Amino acid sequence: MTEKTTSRAGRNLPAAIGVGGALGIMLILVLVFVPMVWFAVVSIALAIASWEVGKRLRERDFGVALIPILVGGQAMIWSSWPWGIEGAFVAFAATVLVIMVWKLFAQGLENAPEHYVRDVSLSILVLAWLPMLATFATDMVTHEDGKFRVLTMIIVVVCSDIGGYAAGVLFGKHPMAPAISPKKSWEGFAGSVLVGTVGAIACSLWLLDAQWWVGVALGPLMVIVATTGDLVESQFKRDLGIKDMGTLLPGHGGIMDRLDSLLPSAFVSWAVLTLLL
Repeated sequence: MTEKTTSRAGRNLPAAIGVGGALGIMLILVLVFVPMVWFAVVSIALAIASWEVGKRLRERDFGVALIPILVGGQAMIWSSWPWGIEGAFVAFAATVLVIMVWKLFAQGLENAPEHYVRDVSLSILVLAWLPMLATFATDMVTHEDGKFRVLTMIIVVVCSDIGGYAAGVLFGKHPMAPAISPKKSWEGFAGSVLVGTVGAIACSLWLLDAQWWVGVALGPLMVIVATTGDLVESQFKRDLGIKDMGTLLPGHGGIMDRLDSLLPSAFVSWAVLTLLL
């Protein structure tokens, strides 16, 4: 049974498809009918993902400032509603200061903190990697055509995943980064670029009411950052000696294992669409 249901990527393929499809339908319904609920969706997802990453790091004796990350992450996301990216950056800066003080007195007033530089640096990395990048996704939805911008981001990333998986399974022979992610191939990356660009062009024409070349500019760039985001998390997990960040989503792992491509893509899609639209 395992051989029939487990993909070359080492996942339970039917479960992964079912969970991915259900999440996709939920996101589409939210964005089409109640787009501002997107803030709540991102807020919940980032809280869980931050907890997953913080828990995994603490299991390896890294003393990340988990409570400031969780609270500050929420402040960053919700600050982007009334004040946009500027509000999110102010909340980010305030959270960095809190983290520095939090870890300074983590061992009490009478004891010097251990691994202060390492733990503060790692805490700020998590804060920038997760909630800071996510605020670009929440800021997008506040634009007049915001729900279509967010849908475009999601569709292009999904197209990239589908194209990469199909091309990798059918034609993959040349490893892309074997030391980081042995199953990724250059053929799979080419499939991601092709299908992701087609998806971006379709979204530009039919969702964003923009010129086709907007999709040509957006698609390959998003595929590159989505693939890089996946590789970054793969190396992160490899350093920690784990396969997945969590177990919440059958066939996928944790919430963070679904956000690794979307988080950097959120910034790139925000930047490109803000510039070109």
